[in-house]
Amino acid sequence: MIDSYQHKGLRKKLVEQIRKKGIIDEKVLKAIDSVPRHLFMDSSFVHFSYSDQAFPIGAGQTISQPYTVAFQTELLELKPLEKVLEVGTGSGYQAAVLVEIGVKVFTIERQRELFLKSQSILRSIGYFPEFFYGDGYKGVPGYAPYDKILVTAGAPEVPEGLLKQLRIGGILVLPLGSAGSQRMIKIVKEGEEKYTQTEHGSFIFVPLLKGKAI
Repeated sequence: MIDSYQHKGLRKKLVEQIRKKGIIDEKVLKAIDSVPRHLFMDSSFVHFSYSDQAFPIGAGQTISQPYTVAFQTELLELKPLEKVLEVGTGSGYQAAVLVEIGVKVFTIERQRELFLKSQSILRSIGYFPEFFYGDGYKGVPGYAPYDKILVTAGAPEVPEGLLKQLRIGGILVLPLGSAGSQRMIKIVKEGEEKYTQTEHGSFIFVPLLKGKAI
């Protein structure tokens, strides 16, 4: 697993691109600068690792555009040692960014192929979130409540199970809408049955699916 001076230089350029697009949270920018994205890429796309683009990773999924990763992460308003549930481990890149920021990460993936592959990659480069193989719609109630919840696939509706696993004062960020386009939604849990919701632009994600895939 090589992370060369060239890779590090390309990451710094990527960080400046993201900064120019409006990301201002220095914790997020530092994490993007630190995580070797090329190690999460399929070999056929590795030369494009530090382009601000999404790429296929297998099982019908993608590794998100770095700007999108930074944007969602910034919306979470993360503080050190918070408990964060990530729904959709995918490549593991977003989980690595979260761990790099210094939060306690619980990540769930429904595709067994990606569940196993992301564990192998993350552990090999020193990132150790808690991994779960299962239905992201249901979250991971055994470790709730979470300070923050991040959904990395487009959901047609807000999963009720995730709202219940969010602590009062916590934040849920997810792309909400149909398969073609979603709105980035930030939900703050003000009370047991009280939420405030804001919209933060349009994005395109792969759909959030129910159940486990073999």
